[in-house]
Amino acid sequence: MPLVKDGAEIANDWSFVPDGAVLPDAGKVSVSLGRFLALKQGQENGPLPDGVRLGPEDDPAALESYLPELSLIEIDFPRYTDGRGYSQAQLLRRRFGYAGELRAVGHVLRDQIFYMHRSGIDAYETRRAGLSQVLEALAEFTEAYQPAASGPAAVFRKRHGA
Repeated sequence: MPLVKDGAEIANDWSFVPDGAVLPDAGKVSVSLGRFLALKQGQENGPLPDGVRLGPEDDPAALESYLPELSLIEIDFPRYTDGRGYSQAQLLRRRFGYAGELRAVGHVLRDQIFYMHRSGIDAYETRRAGLSQVLEALAEFTEAYQPAASGPAAVFRKRHGA
């Protein structure tokens, strides 16, 4: 599955460990929010991962105090019709100031990548789009009306000199 970040296809050196599976002693690992919180609170034993995967039902505010420790937050898009990941990305970037990697995983379609980027996502793991399609999607529009977590100001702000 291609992983695209910073305009290039890169190797994915992270692995997601599902709930109930044994955590490896070494390597870059992400776990579910529930498992991460259980590890942090001492309710589960094991090495503490540097990455978390948020499901659509997860509240990113639960991570606020742990954000400086995290290198990766994956946002799961289980279906193309589920847009809660956009809100999670916006909250993490704009409200909580998360500066690490935000990665879209799951059902990531080419048509959504521009909007994912505007929401603050900076890496895309997709089975349905290669590097050239991701780059085309990111450059598809030169202006946007909605405010973004990163990138240029919205058209409305430009028009009114704000």
